[in-house]
Amino acid sequence: MADRVQFSFSDNRIFEVHTVPLGADANEYAKTMLPKLRPRNGAPLSYSILPMSQPEGTKHVPEATPALGISRQLQHATIRLECMKPSGAVSSGTGFHFRLQLKGDTWVPAIITNKHVVAGASECAIHLSLADATGAALGLHERYIVKPFQWLDHPDPTVDLALIPIQPLLAQLSQVGKRPFYIDLVESLIPEASVLEGLSPLEEILLVGYPNGIWDTENNFPIFRRGITATPCNKKYLGRTEFLVDAAVFPGSSGSPVFIYNEGTYLNGNSVIFGGRLLLIGVLYAVHLHTAQGEIRTVTVPTDTKSMSFSAIPNNLGICLHAARILEFRELLQRVVDSQG
Repeated sequence: MADRVQFSFSDNRIFEVHTVPLGADANEYAKTMLPKLRPRNGAPLSYSILPMSQPEGTKHVPEATPALGISRQLQHATIRLECMKPSGAVSSGTGFHFRLQLKGDTWVPAIITNKHVVAGASECAIHLSLADATGAALGLHERYIVKPFQWLDHPDPTVDLALIPIQPLLAQLSQVGKRPFYIDLVESLIPEASVLEGLSPLEEILLVGYPNGIWDTENNFPIFRRGITATPCNKKYLGRTEFLVDAAVFPGSSGSPVFIYNEGTYLNGNSVIFGGRLLLIGVLYAVHLHTAQGEIRTVTVPTDTKSMSFSAIPNNLGICLHAARILEFRELLQRVVDSQG
């Protein structure tokens, strides 16, 4: 699957190069974006699909040649959030890039995380990897402060999700000649009801995030952790649109996307399927804890890596929201877009 689309003028001058959102078809993405791109001179554009290979003469080598596999793409799908409050307190959590489709083929790039990660924050520091003029990763990253820091709470106040629009930040970076390199997750990665029903109560899962604030500071990579579903991800745990995972959950993991990711083969019922699959099934937001008195409590995953008391012992049961709750932002976003004309 191609990972980049190049939009060019008739004389082959490059107008823009886009990284195709993870899970999206490159040709369909290009056809959707083509009528929205408007060069100042009004000249017509065409597009071509580019393999993820190193251009001749490029000084920096992309991380993956000739193509970014799924696991490498997932390294660029999350973002570490450092939220600062007016009091000076700093907390960290996980966000992930997600592109929502609204009416009229309007796409909104955003970061999804938990509400409790951003609550009360006045500014947020993020690290963005950089791309060259062709859209290939440079292997470099820079820290940016987002201030004023704005987000949208999930329309259901009981759902611990928040959406951070990033188009203003992308526009500012473009004005100073900076091109970020990241991979968007898209709606097609969220399994439909028919696919969900076919999943086993016991599935291997992948968590991507920044436990205890740990990350690869040299390469701007997150941490991958494996686990299993502890309750069926296609059922409502305790009557809520949630499920449990059996995985090590630590402060900083709040907002981590939860995937079913299989390479090579996987089981589908009693059949062995040759090939891979990637499904976005949830977002981690809370954890069950044992107290020193033997009680079991449910708390949102702390964002302060020093906040957990030694008398509160994680039992490795994380609570995840169903990924479909992300799609409920669409109506709210549409109202925002409509209000802006």
